[in-house]
Amino acid sequence: MTQDNLWLRQLAQNPGHSRSYIQRFRDLAANGADLAGEGRLIDAMVPRGARILDAGCGTGRIGGYLAGAGHQVTGVDLDPVLIAEAGTQHPASTWLVGDLAEWESPGPGFDVVVCGGNVMAFLAPSTRVEVLRRFSAHLAEGGRAVVGFGAGRGYEFSDFLADAKTAGFTEDLLLATWDLRPFTESADFLVAVLTPA
Repeated sequence: MTQDNLWLRQLAQNPGHSRSYIQRFRDLAANGADLAGEGRLIDAMVPRGARILDAGCGTGRIGGYLAGAGHQVTGVDLDPVLIAEAGTQHPASTWLVGDLAEWESPGPGFDVVVCGGNVMAFLAPSTRVEVLRRFSAHLAEGGRAVVGFGAGRGYEFSDFLADAKTAGFTEDLLLATWDLRPFTESADFLVAVLTPA
């Protein structure tokens, strides 16, 4: 794992960062925040019982929702503290510690790879295209990748779309939110639905 990864740098500076992250989302849930927007979009894209990879799954927020909706979820994240929390909160799914730039899927392809939570902006820049290539390799025939992250995080949307093309994806749909608002040049968030070329 490269130390250019922003998450790993934050952990190096603050070893309690993962625990703070977990508590932040517990607090948001306790206060009634809507934490399932990504999951609702993905659920609408696939038939019941779909195989879904939650890439950079963190505490399993997205994948846990999708498992509850009847899907087979595998989550991968490089932070073992977050993976442990995902396993505690959502024990019916598979949660694995792994680097998205290196992880190999042991089973058949996924119907969807979802990468929410600004994960792409945390990746080391040198691994971004490789991670996207692996997303494509993890997909079953007809599968799609759905990636969402915000502006101002060191990864321009235009650069991401160029990287996705380099990785062999075509753009199916670009949105500005997980609730299907259209993407515009002034959008401060991107949700890209991608299909292998």
